[in-house]
Amino acid sequence: MSALDQLSKDALRDLLVTNWMTHDAMWFASSARLCGIEKTNVVNRGAVKAMAEVEAQRLQKALGVARIGSFDELRRFLDDAFELVRGPFMKFTLTYPEPNLMRWETERCFAHDGVSKLGMIERYECGIFDRLEGWLESLGVEFEATPEIDGCFLHRLGRCVREYRFSFGTAPGGAGADR
Repeated sequence: MSALDQLSKDALRDLLVTNWMTHDAMWFASSARLCGIEKTNVVNRGAVKAMAEVEAQRLQKALGVARIGSFDELRRFLDDAFELVRGPFMKFTLTYPEPNLMRWETERCFAHDGVSKLGMIERYECGIFDRLEGWLESLGVEFEATPEIDGCFLHRLGRCVREYRFSFGTAPGGAGADR
């Protein structure tokens, strides 16, 4: 039996996600030291969004999702996708308090903790939401997110909450309508 065969699916996912996020943190820290936090914020957010667009296409294929045509389909996709890519240290929750509304919430964030250790949290621009929004854009899902990103919500407000409003079913026959 190979070492790979001995790992559970959860252990393998956790290892891969943890290694990927460690690379991300080391890249961010190195870039911030060499280029400054302002340039690093711009490059990080752009890279996360670009990566997320490719990642969403791969997740669609892996999950057998041809397209997203309703809020329920989006909810299933997001729940399944985060089950695949979420590490045990990612302590956010997604809730769906009403149709066409999703709430992202966390009281503890690995990015906040890491950037705080670097001593740069005052000037950090959150890149976490760029991943989710890259997915949504790649999937062709229209959304409005509030509040606007302004630094790190957890640092500024003591809590990180962001809502996403979708337009499924609100315009008969339109781009956001259920099909």
